[in-house]
Amino acid sequence: MRTHIAIIGGGIGGLCLAHGLRKAGMDVTVFERDRTPQDRLQGYRVHIDPNGARALHDCLPPHLWRTFLATTGRGGQDFGFLTEQLGRLLVLETPLAADPADDHHSVSRITLRDILLSELGDVVRFGSTFERYERDGEATRLFFEDGTSATADIVVAADGGNSRVRRQYLPHARRVDTGITTVAGKFPLTARTRKLIDARLSEGPNSILPPRGMGLFTAPHDLGDTGEATSLMDNASSYILWAFGAARRRFPSDLADLSGERLQRTVANLIHSWHPDLKKLVELSHPDTVSLLPIRTSIPIEPWEPTTITLLGDAIHSMTPMRGIGANTALRDARLLCQALTAGGDPVAAIGGYERRMREYGFAAVRDSLQAAEQFVGENAVARLGFKTFLRTAQRVPSLRAKAFG
Repeated sequence: MRTHIAIIGGGIGGLCLAHGLRKAGMDVTVFERDRTPQDRLQGYRVHIDPNGARALHDCLPPHLWRTFLATTGRGGQDFGFLTEQLGRLLVLETPLAADPADDHHSVSRITLRDILLSELGDVVRFGSTFERYERDGEATRLFFEDGTSATADIVVAADGGNSRVRRQYLPHARRVDTGITTVAGKFPLTARTRKLIDARLSEGPNSILPPRGMGLFTAPHDLGDTGEATSLMDNASSYILWAFGAARRRFPSDLADLSGERLQRTVANLIHSWHPDLKKLVELSHPDTVSLLPIRTSIPIEPWEPTTITLLGDAIHSMTPMRGIGANTALRDARLLCQALTAGGDPVAAIGGYERRMREYGFAAVRDSLQAAEQFVGENAVARLGFKTFLRTAQRVPSLRAKAFG
C-alpha cells in the first residue's frame, strides 16, 4: 500500500516539496486555500541563494529547472553597504558560480510560483482551506472549511506564518510582532530611468545605513530594458525593489489604513535629507506597487517528539525578511524533507532526522534575521557609527573582509 502525503499550503516550499516527492514516485496532494492559481499575485522579487537554487534543481523536473533559469533577472549580486548620501562603505563581491545550482538568482514571486505550479494540476487541490485534523489510528484525517475531508499517512504543514496546523500540533510555538515596520515599492528600471540614479543602485543589492533609527534595502530585478510596470502584479518588467524600515513609532498612528500613495509620501518625508537618487527611488515608484509589510518573527522552541505530522518554512520558523533567507530556508526544508521521505525506512524516524537538522539551521536563521532587523533600525548612533567604521576598514583590508564575511 502506497504512503499518501498531504501538504497543507501551496507556497514556494510546499510546491517544491510536491515536485520532489512526485519526481520520486510518491503519492502526494497539496491542499491550497486559494481558489485559483491567480489568487496570490505577490509581485516583489525574491532572492534565491545557493540553498534555494540547489533545492529547486534537485526537486524540479530538469525542463522546469531550465525554465526557472531562463526567467531569472540579470545583473550582479555584489552586495553594497552605503550611507544615506550614497557613500560607499563596503561592496562585497559575489563571483558567479560554475554551476547555476550553486549560484544566486533574482526571480519574480509570481513567475516562480507559476513554474512551481506547472504540471501539478492533478496534485494541487485549490479552494481547500485547512480547518483541523484528527488522528485516526496510524492515519490523519484532515477537515476543511468547505465541509470536505481527506485522509493522509503523512501531513506536512507548509501553510505559512499563521499556520493552523502548527496552532493545533505545537500550540506553544509562537509568532510575535517585532515592532518594526517596513514599506516596500518598485522603482521602474528602464533605459530612461537608469540615467536618473547612481549606477550602484542597479548593479546589485544594497543596505543603506543612515546615522540611526531606520534603514533602506534596495535590490534590482533586471530583465533588460523593458516597458515600465504599471502595478504591483506586473512581473514582466525590470525594477528596483526598495524596502524602508523603522520602528513603528516613527510612522503615523493610522499607518495600517494608509493608501499606497500616502505610504509613499510618508517614506519620502522620512528620507527628505537623503541623497536625491534615493528619494527618486521612492518618489518615482508607482503608488500601486507600494505596500505595508509589518515584520514578525517566530520564537524558537525546544525539540518535540516526531510523529507523522511535520512542518516546513514559515509554518515553523517564520523570520524577518532582513537577510533575505526566508524563502530559501523553506526551499532547503523541502529538499531535506523530500530526501528523508523518499529514502525508505520508518517514516517517523525519517521525519525525526529531518526535524533535528531543520531546527538547527532554521532557528539559527530566525535568530540571525531578527538580529539583522534590529541592527537595520538601530537607534544607537554610536553603534551605527562603529559599524560604519568597521565596514570602511573591511573595504580596505581584504583579510578582515574575508574573515568577517567569508
